Amino acid sequence: MVSKASKTSKASKTSKTSKTSETKSGTDAGDVAQGAVELTGPDPDRATGAAQHSFLSRLYTGTGAFEVVGRRKLWYGVSGAIVAIAILSIVVRGFTFGIDFKGGTTVSFPRGDAKVVQVEEVFHKTLGIDPESVVTVGTGASATVQIRSKTLSNDQTEKLRDALFDAFHPKGADGKPSKKAISDAAVSETWGGQITQKAVIALVVFLVLVAVYITVRYERYMTISAIAAMVFDLTVTAGVYALVGFEVTPATVIGLLTILGFSIYDTVIVFDKVEENTNGFHHTTRRTFAEQANLAVNQTFMRSINTSLISVLPVVALMVVAVWLLGVGTLKDLALVQLIGIIIGTYSSIFFATPLLVTLRERTELVRTHTRRVLKRRGAVSPAAAEQREDTAEEPGFEAAPQASRQPQQAGAKTAAAPSKPAPGARPARPTSTKQRPTGKRNAGRR
Repeated sequence: MVSKASKTSKASKTSKTSKTSETKSGTDAGDVAQGAVELTGPDPDRATGAAQHSFLSRLYTGTGAFEVVGRRKLWYGVSGAIVAIAILSIVVRGFTFGIDFKGGTTVSFPRGDAKVVQVEEVFHKTLGIDPESVVTVGTGASATVQIRSKTLSNDQTEKLRDALFDAFHPKGADGKPSKKAISDAAVSETWGGQITQKAVIALVVFLVLVAVYITVRYERYMTISAIAAMVFDLTVTAGVYALVGFEVTPATVIGLLTILGFSIYDTVIVFDKVEENTNGFHHTTRRTFAEQANLAVNQTFMRSINTSLISVLPVVALMVVAVWLLGVGTLKDLALVQLIGIIIGTYSSIFFATPLLVTLRERTELVRTHTRRVLKRRGAVSPAAAEQREDTAEEPGFEAAPQASRQPQQAGAKTAAAPSKPAPGARPARPTSTKQRPTGKRNAGRR
């Protein structure tokens, strides 16, 4: 009876041990399989089984709402199309230069009851030519009429002043009609050339200083990307001016230099986050360089949007005040170029500068080797496939081969199926305990 009970207890213990080992093996296999699944997704943080958040939530928290770097070929195509349209419009339509660049004569006087059509008729009737532009600047009692035309001689200018005074009787500062209320000014085209020359010098100095700073603070690849983004902004803004036919004035040149500062500011913000995420990236195999850069773009996306909105609001207010309330053409030109530049600068810093940086960095051996290591860790990827993956630069969205998840499961299954008791007919193993078994005799151990 004792022998049967002992055998029964041993069998139950053996069964429990077998079940426990099977449970542990199954758990280990499940953990390994889960780890393999985590490595196959485009973002290791998404595949942990946690609940997926909404698009706006992921956009606000910067957890990967947009796949920017992984789709950089698309953004290259969009940016190339925009630049092509801009260059084509510059070549075909050209620029509409203001009087400050091509020279001419400006005549202005208090508006009073005068209308633009009436002023144009008086100008044409007096000189036999049409003015280039007649606009009303300002509102209320301070409103004035500005006439722009090609360069007029002194006799033509005096004749026009007489005709305007006889037709509209503008009032002076004392409230009485006075011919002195009509003013004229001649602008030489050389003055516009001097403005252009100084603007080009300022642009070159600005680009050199920016290149030196980014190279010292970050790296040369970021310098190339930032300069390319600024050239993109200038080209597109100039193309919009040529396409729509906006007049190019000194205020336009000032605005161009202003938007360069905004563009480089937004680009440096993104690059600073990229440097933070990729610092020591080659020591880990969790993400590739492209995925770290894409994460940096998502983390700074809301900041770029907020900065752009805050910058656009005063510019729009300036345009409203300049066009609808005051009618000041200079303010309109300045606000217009800033509005276009802010929108283009935000786009280039996110969808052009950072993808270009990743493309340049992936040409280095360090990044190529690290990308190959990450892809091999995520699954059984052949060296040829890894090399093709690096060349096509499609880092995010990579899915590892299903063999990576099958192998740990098979290994776990084999471990679970391993016998936990001797096979039938096998010789039982002797106990390994060093403790002496009792003999039932007194003083048996003493000699």
